[in-house]
Amino acid sequence: MSIYVGNLSYEVTQEDLSEIFAEYGTVNRVQLPVDRETGRIRGFGFVEMSSEAEETAAIEALDGAEWMGRDLKVNKAKPRENRERRKPSGGDSWGNKNSRRY
Repeated sequence: MSIYVGNLSYEVTQEDLSEIFAEYGTVNRVQLPVDRETGRIRGFGFVEMSSEAEETAAIEALDGAEWMGRDLKVNKAKPRENRERRKPSGGDSWGNKNSRRY
């Protein structure tokens, strides 16, 4: 069971998110994905709670609510799609066909 939380402030911490969701039940885990290049939070996260009833209460209360200057988007997380990594066709790893390595 996981909740998607979108439109987060880039200043948010795991503790901040855990604290706001704890008002609706027991928070088991908080994840805030970070951009690989900048190291900055990507503006969304995931919260896991103890029960479906707690998740539903949090979603109903927080979806559309203003928090840290932003209107939150809160809903049930969808399963992650298993995307295939595409290999470049010819050229270098950036897809430049004129670039050859010898």
